[in-house]
Amino acid sequence: MAMKIRLARGGSKKRPFYRIVAADSRMPRDGRFIEKLGTYNPLLPKDSEERVKMDVERIQHWLAQGAQPTDRISRMLEAAGVIEKKQRANLKKAEPGKKAQERAAARAEKAAAAAEEAAAE
Repeated sequence: MAMKIRLARGGSKKRPFYRIVAADSRMPRDGRFIEKLGTYNPLLPKDSEERVKMDVERIQHWLAQGAQPTDRISRMLEAAGVIEKKQRANLKKAEPGKKAQERAAARAEKAAAAAEEAAAE
């Protein structure tokens, strides 16, 4: 059975509250789970101790059994010092594409040539 340590959403509309659970990966997000391992309340301030509560011993037990944490849970575990930090790909989403970069370079060359011409006169 493929086990996951993941978030199960609770709370009302626009007021999320999550349980950290160990569940079979084939079960739905808010469906059946095997064990509740903690809670996460994103509405609380980041420095609040009540924001993330975890039963670290049980999480380590499930990790030893082969359960895979989701990305969000692995970040929480890294912050708590339970697992070592992973090297993540630094995606370059903010950079424009190739064609846009070429157009910008051409525009810069044209502007430089115009400025050079104006300075020569």
